[in-house]
Amino acid sequence: MEETFIQIINTWGYLGVAFLICVENVFPPIPSEVILLAAGFMTLSTDLSPAFVVISATIGAVLGAVVLYALGRIFKKERLKKLFAGKFGQVLRLKPEYVDQADKWFSKYEYKAVLICRCVPVLRSLISIPAGIAEMRIIPFLLLTTIGSTVWNTILVILGVIMGDAWDVCLPYFKQYEHIVIVVLAIACVAFVIWWFKKNKKNN
Repeated sequence: MEETFIQIINTWGYLGVAFLICVENVFPPIPSEVILLAAGFMTLSTDLSPAFVVISATIGAVLGAVVLYALGRIFKKERLKKLFAGKFGQVLRLKPEYVDQADKWFSKYEYKAVLICRCVPVLRSLISIPAGIAEMRIIPFLLLTTIGSTVWNTILVILGVIMGDAWDVCLPYFKQYEHIVIVVLAIACVAFVIWWFKKNKKNN
């Protein structure tokens, strides 16, 4: 995978960086760490500039985020509530009211959520979907996405420059970071479910 990314960047330059990051945002399993660390390293041996690599990556990230935001706007609350009210919701034990609860939570923390999650693996892509569902205003969404993406891209590109041809040494550490995020999310989900059931039991 690393060789494919490097080949694309070698061939297309900044356009290749923007394209790869855009695809990575739409398909989160593709690791942005590999793309940006490799691109940072390549600035040492090619005509690529770290600053323009960051700019290209940020443009790609915003374009990818807009795609997911648009999907969120298409699948509005009403459609999701109907989906949860049917067999799909019964199988996964998802209720229509969960959509309202999630929308209420995002409405309360939307600006912070978009900004912070843009610097968190996995969530950096997925946060665009609830932003679309909640119909977050497009200008603040684009602004916060741009800021958060710029921070994330800058850190990784500079790290790639510093590490040089040993850039791939960093990958296991980012993998561990990603695993920690997933574990924390799982714990948070379990805690939320327990809290929700206790709250409803108490109300009943």
